[in-house]
Amino acid sequence: MQIFDVQTDLVIKSAVASGRTDYRDALARFFPLIDRFDEQRKLQRPKFYERLKGDIVAGCIMPPITLAFVHKDIGDVDSIEKIFGFIDENISEGYILDGMQRLNTLNAAQEDENFDASRPIYMNVIVASKYDLLLYRMITLNNGQKPMTVRHQVEMLTGNLLKKLLADQALNNMEIISEKETQSTSPRGAFKLSDVSAAYLAFLTGSAHNQNSRFIEEKLDEILVGKVMASGAIDSDVSFQDVISEVDRLSSDSDAKEWLRNENNLIGFTLGCKVNLQEVAKIPPKELSAMCLDFDRAFAAINPSKVNVGKFRRELSMEFVKVVDQRPSLEALTEMFFDLTAA
Repeated sequence: MQIFDVQTDLVIKSAVASGRTDYRDALARFFPLIDRFDEQRKLQRPKFYERLKGDIVAGCIMPPITLAFVHKDIGDVDSIEKIFGFIDENISEGYILDGMQRLNTLNAAQEDENFDASRPIYMNVIVASKYDLLLYRMITLNNGQKPMTVRHQVEMLTGNLLKKLLADQALNNMEIISEKETQSTSPRGAFKLSDVSAAYLAFLTGSAHNQNSRFIEEKLDEILVGKVMASGAIDSDVSFQDVISEVDRLSSDSDAKEWLRNENNLIGFTLGCKVNLQEVAKIPPKELSAMCLDFDRAFAAINPSKVNVGKFRRELSMEFVKVVDQRPSLEALTEMFFDLTAA
């Protein structure tokens, strides 16, 4: 493996390197990384990749593969020598941001008797200080043959973020279950991965409303990308990991946990924390639990036949978390909800 250059991406504040290795090394070290994502894309356009397989054997040069890592201090990788050593030592922690299909095809091509494992494959490497920045880059600059939707990208990286937190024993009060697991068993008090992903998407877009069945997927995806780019998520001092850590802390109280397990509440909580995390972090779990009970009592005053309940719960829970350090009373919450829903 060779690294040619290292620069700093000033937008996502990350180290970006370009380099080259050969097919043998790529298959040994890069190909296994595609299994780090829980949900792999099915092989898109089989005829295209069958042709690519033949081209690989014939000696083509493929577009670069993009590897990505999350590392707190990018000063550790600010030179060719440093990033080379970093990749070497941490390759098992990497992600394939772009090139899964090409690596799958390369793996199939090696079965051909004319396959030359010494042929070169080029690569880009991104080392970001947090997952939010990596997701921003994935969403805004995905240049695959058939890019994943924004929602799918967020779901995949959410799963990996939570896996890492669980492996590092950074979550003590949260159990996460996937959609497949909910079909067979649903542990009491567990958070759904899909709900956490929806909260992450809200964090990135800065919006409580990211679903609209009236829009076709392609147009909705364009809107979500625009929201992500305009939200200022990359400039936020608060990361989604910070929010999840706070959810975990507050989940030590069973009633607070139950309130946070509601997808709409979790989305609103996430957006509220984005602007008020420091104050939220000072509130004891038991105290938040009591305020959540008042929230639900105040919310019950809203006529469900007159409003979109999910939409208003997301919006009002966000506004609630923004002022939660003021310890609003039931009466204050009811009045606030009246004002916010009066329009």
